[in-house]
Amino acid sequence: MKKLNRLNLGLEEKLPIKIVQFGEGNFLRAFIDYAFQKLNKNAGFNGGIAVVQPIERGLIKMLNEQDGLYTLFMKGVKKGKEIQDIELITNIVKGVDPYANYADYLNLAKEESLEFIISNTTEAGIAYVESDKYNMTPPSSFPAKLTVLLYERFKYFKGAEDKGLTIIPCELINHNSETLKEIILKYVADWNLGKDFKNWLLESNAFHSTLVDRIVPGYPKDEIESYNKQLDYQDNLIVSAEAFLLWVIEGDDRLKEKLPFEKTGLDVKIVADMQPYRTRKVRILNGAHTTMVPFSILYGNETVKETVDNAFTGEFINRAVFDEIIDTLQMDRTELNSFAEEVLDRFRNPFIKHKLSDIALNSISKFKVRVLPSLLEYIKIHNNTPKHLTFGFACLIRFYKGVWNGNALPVNDSDDIVKFFKEAWSQKDLNTLSNTVLKNIDFWGQDLTKISGLQRAITIALEEIESNGIEIGFTNFSQKI
Repeated sequence: MKKLNRLNLGLEEKLPIKIVQFGEGNFLRAFIDYAFQKLNKNAGFNGGIAVVQPIERGLIKMLNEQDGLYTLFMKGVKKGKEIQDIELITNIVKGVDPYANYADYLNLAKEESLEFIISNTTEAGIAYVESDKYNMTPPSSFPAKLTVLLYERFKYFKGAEDKGLTIIPCELINHNSETLKEIILKYVADWNLGKDFKNWLLESNAFHSTLVDRIVPGYPKDEIESYNKQLDYQDNLIVSAEAFLLWVIEGDDRLKEKLPFEKTGLDVKIVADMQPYRTRKVRILNGAHTTMVPFSILYGNETVKETVDNAFTGEFINRAVFDEIIDTLQMDRTELNSFAEEVLDRFRNPFIKHKLSDIALNSISKFKVRVLPSLLEYIKIHNNTPKHLTFGFACLIRFYKGVWNGNALPVNDSDDIVKFFKEAWSQKDLNTLSNTVLKNIDFWGQDLTKISGLQRAITIALEEIESNGIEIGFTNFSQKI
């Protein structure tokens, strides 16, 4: 089998570097690089990518050995049909390891054609590190590295207004670009880089916050033989992803002109305010995940797919999403329903085995952010508790008891939370238990016993779960509230 490189595949044309990308991991290669390749093919974008390894250990050496080439396998379900697609990604021009060759990294600032900075250095990547200094080669944090790169560009092009960059971070934190800009400005002050640079930074560069959404399992090591059989070359950087892709970028008409994604057929939205889309994702996708985990584990399922395929648990999640969560969102109902249908298709993806136990981590804090706002808003609108979300809340409390039918449950949370529930469940009276849990302001940000009818409903649900299990318990609970 031939080696994967440009010569062997006849791909000798080199694209101009328009993008510097911080991060070479699975997500960026399956999401950003794929999206920009579509932009090249369908919109004549003509943009090459220089990939920077943001931490000392990474894949840049392996990426360069393959001339920046790798294969993306996309698999999923759309409107009930299984779909598969394979694409050779060819738009990475070079990989740069600043730890091995810092001068090569700084030279990226001098690229005439450079327009964009893209990053995904994990949620922890956008952080201020006080010990980072300008003369380090390189500084440790991504924001410090980027500050140096921007300053080099400012100096090289003598502060030219048209040499500013469009900076689009994709780390999974809210207001990611604003946070990144604040940290960069802190380094500008710390390092005394001057007022002129600060003004150029603010006036000639643009920062755009984003929301990204695609499940990327990454290198399919358990099935690598079957993947390799579909190729006529040896690829050590195969990456697998679901078919679904959503990228929401805060921006204006000028950004739409720079990035004409409407020509690609991809679901990339450039909007004035991304917060409604973020709320939609957190409440529907993440909310459904968090609601299903304790409920479905107690029922006896092991995976997300099992949950949505099962007649009882699938209908429960459907009703929680369509009748309760969507009812509380201030967006177009048709668009919300369409998004929710897509989410459920993603949950049914036969190519991804998503274990419920793997997403049980920190379920209390997740419930507070992802589910509780929908539950409380529903009560506010209807003056009644939502059956499915409330029963799901009771399942969460029961899950944290840690044992079900004599078997240990996959509770995975901080020691203080686990200890709290151990002590709470030492009380035999379920009304006292529900009062203790709902009053915990540290968990929920408020005293939930003050929400009319909620404690009574949780107590009834817990009584039914303890006496009759999940399916019969939910049926009885539905008739009692």
